[in-house]
Amino acid sequence: MATKEQNTVDPHTAVETLRAELTDAGIVLPSLRVDPASPQLRLIELGRMRSDVAARLAEAIRRGGGPR
Repeated sequence: MATKEQNTVDPHTAVETLRAELTDAGIVLPSLRVDPASPQLRLIELGRMRSDVAARLAEAIRRGGGPR
């Protein structure tokens, strides 16, 4: 369940922050964007990606590990 604090994060800022971190890791998600169909939910669409990109994303998460 999301807390109130989690639901106050600006989705546009979240997308740009995520895009910058992914770029630093050498990963590009061309379809990454704020979901325009549900602004009240502040959803982010990661979009589709090739399997090699998914594998690199999984490895980056594995290396980066836990929450900050």
